[in-house]
Amino acid sequence: MLKKARGQARVTALGAMSGTSLDGVDAAVIETDGVEIFAFGPSGYREYSSRESGVLRAALGRWPGEEGVAEAAEVVETAHVVILEELIEGVDIVGFHGQTLAHDPAGRGTHQAGDGRVLAEALGRPVVWDFRTSDVEMGGQGAPLAPAYHYALAKFIKADKPLVFLNLGGVGNVTWIDPAQGPEAMLAFDTGPANAPVNDLVGDRLGLACDEGGALAAEGAVDEAILARFAEHRYFFKLPPKSLDRDDFRALSQEVAGLSDADAAATLTAAVAASVALGQEHFPAPASRVLVTGGGRKNPVMMAMIAEGLGCPVEPVETVGLDGDMLEAQAFAYLAVRVAKGLPTSWPGTTGVRAAVGGGVVSKPSKGFA
Repeated sequence: MLKKARGQARVTALGAMSGTSLDGVDAAVIETDGVEIFAFGPSGYREYSSRESGVLRAALGRWPGEEGVAEAAEVVETAHVVILEELIEGVDIVGFHGQTLAHDPAGRGTHQAGDGRVLAEALGRPVVWDFRTSDVEMGGQGAPLAPAYHYALAKFIKADKPLVFLNLGGVGNVTWIDPAQGPEAMLAFDTGPANAPVNDLVGDRLGLACDEGGALAAEGAVDEAILARFAEHRYFFKLPPKSLDRDDFRALSQEVAGLSDADAAATLTAAVAASVALGQEHFPAPASRVLVTGGGRKNPVMMAMIAEGLGCPVEPVETVGLDGDMLEAQAFAYLAVRVAKGLPTSWPGTTGVRAAVGGGVVSKPSKGFA
């Protein structure tokens, strides 16, 4: 399975991501040596049922041993095995992020449900997991971790000017990259809420999974007073690196409770754009372009609001030939190879860790794969 390319061991890696949107598991294969990206392989998606999503949602904010956590871990492990088994042929190593239930790097740490040892036995492959704990133990935020992959993608697309990758999942995060410098020059941080508050709103009020195409937000009017109060939140004045838990902006959702469905959706969508605009003030130099990944890139209202607040092109990553649905899963495939090779997965500028660190635990199956 291992092949040689440009003098390096070329590894076929399979990564999986279950994000804060709680919609399902993305899985994707890439070929890499842990530095360069050589090729993209097949991918897949396994949606959580309403029952499974409910189990995960009930466990949000909880820590190992607390009520509902074991049930959430079982949901995560079962769903991952289903989709990963479909893609495992020819794969050398698996990257398993798990499901973040709680994130408190300044306090209790970070908690991703799901045990990589279970997956290693089920899949018969080495599984790299628990990516964030080592970073937190070294004084980092434990997030975001995709910047290492974003840097490799910037090289892959032959970028020659500073650019930004913006991920619009449940929470928004950015990676500022100058391709002329090494990965230690990157800056990354969570910008603020992204799809999570909107998804929760339409789920609670209308029984919908998301505001499809931004249709509801397009019908509403932004409550400027709420937006102004949101922009004064102390988080935006903290210097990066910095990270958020999914529910750190719960007060925003409470503020829109008295608005109509459309006005609430419009206000929550505008808050996403405002947080990105506030985030760009921290960039070391202006970005030549912003490449957007995650579900938010499919919301034209959100994308238009973000573009209005930034002074550069804002485009989905598909414009440079990448897959915005699978980029996070690909990232954990890439990170798995870096961990296995002892390469850094985060730097002071990406998570605030004291020194470059390679997180992750490697679990090997007891038999069946050399």
